[in-house]
Amino acid sequence: MKSHMKAGTIALAALAVASILPLAAQSVSAQSVVPGFVVLPMHGAGKTEPRTSLKTWTASLTFSGVKESFTMVGMNPKKTDTTTTIAVTIVPIKMVYGKANGNTTFDPLVDQWNGGSVMQSLLNSPLFANVDWTFGSTDVGTTQYIDAYQRGSFWRDIGGRNTAYHIVFAPKVLSETTIKVAQDQGAVETNPISGSGLIGTFPLNTLDSDVQSYIAQFSQVNPSKLALFVTDNIYLTSGGCCIGGYRSVEGNGQTYAYATFVSDSPLTFASDIGAFSHELGDWLGDPGVPNFNSGFCGGNLDVADPLGGKANWGTFPVSINGVTYNPQNLVFISYFGAPAKLSANKWLDTGHLESKVCQDGP
Repeated sequence: MKSHMKAGTIALAALAVASILPLAAQSVSAQSVVPGFVVLPMHGAGKTEPRTSLKTWTASLTFSGVKESFTMVGMNPKKTDTTTTIAVTIVPIKMVYGKANGNTTFDPLVDQWNGGSVMQSLLNSPLFANVDWTFGSTDVGTTQYIDAYQRGSFWRDIGGRNTAYHIVFAPKVLSETTIKVAQDQGAVETNPISGSGLIGTFPLNTLDSDVQSYIAQFSQVNPSKLALFVTDNIYLTSGGCCIGGYRSVEGNGQTYAYATFVSDSPLTFASDIGAFSHELGDWLGDPGVPNFNSGFCGGNLDVADPLGGKANWGTFPVSINGVTYNPQNLVFISYFGAPAKLSANKWLDTGHLESKVCQDGP
């Protein structure tokens, strides 16, 4: 898992969740403000890596004489001409702040964004709805964003041969869970990054404990599916603010992710689907299975992290049905040393932001 820190990325090096101390409620301005994302180590550290029951494939690449193996979600695009459907169980989280720490409720099933609830907006977004995607001069097809990204990443194999190759998400929203935020856990503040709109803060390790409890209670969440937990306008804290999303894996192979949907204007960190595209993209390339064991390029295939420090946190605008969303650009497999001709336009990422292998680390 990650063990680095950079602009746009917060990482926890070899820490178990229990070792992260919760923050007492305090003004965000009194904390360090570094927007970013986290990967938590596998729960049950010290055990062997879990055997995931997700559909995955394994291959290798060689760069500078070093051969590296990797495992991704889906099927091998060089050998497969079919659609892989990944079930995503989505759990909305209502965050309730009392009179002592903000007197505000953030509820993705109720709070509005562009004429619909935050949850409905997420489901209507390019992460789960189809858009015709063009990266540079290459039209990779009409599909969901993460699938379009993967098609672009392996375009040599897909564009001229396995054109029916897809990885698509099938979302199902489960029952909402509610967290009542104690005064010493977090507070409602003006967004410290945009300077406008309200956000709530909450400790990362406390939320993760709640998430694990939810996973344990519901059979609808199982290792053959990705569990995705959703809040709106919440930044997590761990020694400072502001974490927009994180992901982890249980010892039984259950992968899960969390992201927040910041709905206030102007464009800011984790606006609309920015954090969700980050977490889903990283999960696709690094589903809790060790990649790049020699440590090349940080020792993982986190495809969102290298671009998180770019302008607008690496996001770009996409319109669907008259609504503009802001997913994050993602790096192609060529960014990690695979032949450039493998990816669309011989680019290293969806936005043509990188010019050399591992330019901005993992």
